[in-house]
Amino acid sequence: SLALLRLLPCLAPPVSVRPAYAAAGDLICFLQTCAVLETVHAAVGLVPTSPFLAFLQWGGRTHFILALLRQIPEVQGSPSVFITFMAWSISEVIRYSHYALTTLKVCPAWMTYLRYTAFIPLYPIGVGPGEMWTMYQALPFVKERGLYSGFFAKFSMSYHSFLVGVLLCYPLLWLKLYLHVFKQRKSKLGKGGRKKRA
Repeated sequence: SLALLRLLPCLAPPVSVRPAYAAAGDLICFLQTCAVLETVHAAVGLVPTSPFLAFLQWGGRTHFILALLRQIPEVQGSPSVFITFMAWSISEVIRYSHYALTTLKVCPAWMTYLRYTAFIPLYPIGVGPGEMWTMYQALPFVKERGLYSGFFAKFSMSYHSFLVGVLLCYPLLWLKLYLHVFKQRKSKLGKGGRKKRA
């Protein structure tokens, strides 16, 4: 919610989404690093989530923001960064609000519906015109600077080639996560899209 509050002023007249990274980038980098705990929680059974899928999402987002976006200032002002940050922030505000209310056993039906419905537009928006478009824009700068060349030389490849491979695989990996959440939605809301009765 803090990240979302920092992003909202970008929409105030005169509208400019270019300062999104400057406004919330460092905070989101920190929060995303801490989000590794979600993978740990899934691994030890604190939450009913697949540890692999939790790690997949955490790894993808962490690579995007720390290994790529933070290292390429030229793309930090892109509208695609604002799209990514907004999609992430809105999704997380809904998700954590649902977790908190469910833990307190006061979660209303509309919040559960929102938790398992809002992802339908937010996930594709965050991935397509958000993350993937940002990575594509970063490719020339990655190649020009030979980013992480020392590390990737050990594998006889470049980070640029790795990033191209990631972009090709991204839709398939993302689809796995997307379909998983649809299964969760069906489980929580039922076929009719309404919350199952206890």
